[in-house]
Amino acid sequence: MPRSKRNVSDSKAVLARVMMPQDANMSGNVFGGTILKMVDEISFVSATRHAKTNVVTASLDKMDFHSPVHIGDLVTVYSIVNAAWHSSMEVGVKVMAENVRTGEVRHTGSSYLTVVALDGNGKPTEVPELILETDEDARRNREANERRKRRLEDATSEDARRWKP
Repeated sequence: MPRSKRNVSDSKAVLARVMMPQDANMSGNVFGGTILKMVDEISFVSATRHAKTNVVTASLDKMDFHSPVHIGDLVTVYSIVNAAWHSSMEVGVKVMAENVRTGEVRHTGSSYLTVVALDGNGKPTEVPELILETDEDARRNREANERRKRRLEDATSEDARRWKP
């Protein structure tokens, strides 16, 4: 039976939240873990929209914080599925912070997550193919496949080092 197909645009998701004192340290800087939790949550939404089944995060590429986030900032996190393989997908996430008083908007960070679809027994299951709708979709898909190739190469060399006597 052929795999089903879903449009990239069907996986778009947005999550916005005002940062409160419990999200920050004593200096008023929001914890990186708070931002990472939002990144993980929004990637779950995009991947679930694409796969239409339960998903789990397998990995997160590095997350560099380009600008600080403070108490009172509105953090908006955007996500979209960049690529869909057999049972895994790459979800791209972009984090923006806005000082709602001044209107200043800052790019706080971006990351890529590998998310795996699971069946009812908790085993990896096939995901729909991704229908690329725009040139931007095609570029993100191409770059996702390049990152996947590097991840697989890195995993192989890591496993080789780990299991050497």
